[in-house]
Amino acid sequence: MRGAILAIVLAIAAIGGYMSLFIVNPTQQALVLTFGQIDKVVTEPGLNFKYPLIQNVVYLDKRILDLNMSPQEVIASDKKRLVVDAFARYKIDNPVLFYQRVNNIREANQRLSTFLQSSLRSVLATASFTAVVRDDRSGLMENIRRDVSASAADLGIEVVDVKIRRADLPEANSQAIFARMQTERQREAAEIRAQGEEQSRRIRSRADRDATVLVAEARRDSEIIRGDGDAERNRIFANAFGADPDFFAFYRSMQAYEAGLRQGDTSLVLSPDSSFFRYFNNPMGQPLEQETAPSDTTTAPNLAATRPAQAQ
Repeated sequence: MRGAILAIVLAIAAIGGYMSLFIVNPTQQALVLTFGQIDKVVTEPGLNFKYPLIQNVVYLDKRILDLNMSPQEVIASDKKRLVVDAFARYKIDNPVLFYQRVNNIREANQRLSTFLQSSLRSVLATASFTAVVRDDRSGLMENIRRDVSASAADLGIEVVDVKIRRADLPEANSQAIFARMQTERQREAAEIRAQGEEQSRRIRSRADRDATVLVAEARRDSEIIRGDGDAERNRIFANAFGADPDFFAFYRSMQAYEAGLRQGDTSLVLSPDSSFFRYFNNPMGQPLEQETAPSDTTTAPNLAATRPAQAQ
């Protein structure tokens, strides 16, 4: 009997010892309740003691928690509707106040969702569409965080961050805006092409004008140079004619023979005793009536007669 009683006592003591000890993990914080009243708050991890059957322990999460909410439709200051998808991150800063006000995480999420929706509508209603989408998105998120954190402080909650995951127009409005943007881009592209075509025509006309001026100036310079050359040639011929008139006459006759007796379709009909053939009749180029030797007067016409009177 003593052994049985001792075993029962030891069993009761073991059960009482087990029920009087509790462990707090590093990710948790605990509230020790005595008949439903908060008696102690344990925030450090480790093994702790409580009175069995009198006290019980409520565990609360110590980590940063996420609050996801469904997309909300809000109206910006420029009367444009926006579909905003946002989320918040928070932690339990005051476990006593948290337990007294909301008691559990599910109830806390519901209360925070209400605060976040209200803050989204009130803050974004003062901002324009471009500010929400592009210009001041980070500043607006910080304003929303401060607003929600001030409301959640009474629940023992600290809001760490609020992010707008997506802010866009409703689907019907998006299609209309995309169509308008496409039309505007097409109009801008047409204007740019027209300006480019105008610039190309202006450049092309300027180049054609410059080319015409350059060609005209080149022709003018060539004519001036050619005229100077002809003048120099005539001067040289004049000097040569003045130095030796007979040689100059002979040279000019040779040039006339070369040009007149060239092969071609031109026919030349002249009398054999013409002055054109005077160097054929007389090496000195004297006319026939000025020759004194009878033999020359008889042979020259025969020589002229034997030469062809036509040049093809």
